[in-house]
Amino acid sequence: MVRKKTKTELGKATLASVTKEMAKPRMARSARIAQLKMDTTRVAERPSITLSGIVDRIVLSRCRSQTEKAHIAVDGADHRYRDLRIENTFIDEHGDDVKLKMGAEVNVTISCDPKDASSQN
Repeated sequence: MVRKKTKTELGKATLASVTKEMAKPRMARSARIAQLKMDTTRVAERPSITLSGIVDRIVLSRCRSQTEKAHIAVDGADHRYRDLRIENTFIDEHGDDVKLKMGAEVNVTISCDPKDASSQN
């Protein structure tokens, strides 16, 4: 006859990942941060976020000395702050000048210096 497992036997079982994590020495958060800062091979990334958007329209300038602007509607931003206007002059990987077309899908990346960012904890 097959023996059924009781609830206490199932409760004592631990996952392999938990056992592996428990085997590591405990370290305070400040010590982990200090260890990361001392690592010279690590390149610190800047805090950033990438949002998608669509080029709504191309705004032509009134005078020739100014460049045309691309009006971008950013998804995920508040309604009042979702519109961006940037110069519509870009350089591709070959060094050629390129411009955005109306309806083009773009990714907008916003980043800052690590010293200017604060933790949410």
